[in-house]
Amino acid sequence: MPTTVSKAAGAHYDAGLRAFFAYRDLGIRDATGGAFGAHFIRAVPGEGPKPHWHTHELGFQMVLVTRGWVRFEYEDIGEVLLEPGDTVLQPPGVRHREVAHSDDLEMLEVTSPATFRTAEVEAPAPA
Repeated sequence: MPTTVSKAAGAHYDAGLRAFFAYRDLGIRDATGGAFGAHFIRAVPGEGPKPHWHTHELGFQMVLVTRGWVRFEYEDIGEVLLEPGDTVLQPPGVRHREVAHSDDLEMLEVTSPATFRTAEVEAPAPA
C-alpha cells in the first residue's frame, strides 16, 4: 500500500450517496484496493436531510464531526446530537437515519469496505 496524501487546498467535492452532502474522496479506496474508504463530507447549504430509515452492508462505519452539528437517530439508542469532536461508530446493519444538520456541517467518514450497499428499511418499532 502506498503512502497516500490528500491535500485540502484545491480539493474537489462530488455528489455522493446523499444529495444534501458533497463528498471529498481522500484516496483511501484506491490505496487499500477497496478494503477501506474515507470521505470528508460537507453539507450542501439550503439542502436539508431526507430522514429515511436505512442500513448499510459493511463491517465498519465511523463518523467524526469536525464542524457544525448533526442529529442521527438509531434503532438501538434513539436520537444523538453530534458536535465538533464527537464520533459515532455505527454497528453493521443498524437501522438509522439523519434527522437534521447545520448548513456548515463537516465530518469525516471511514468505512470498510469502501463500496457498500445501502437499503431503505421500515422504521423500527417504538421502544
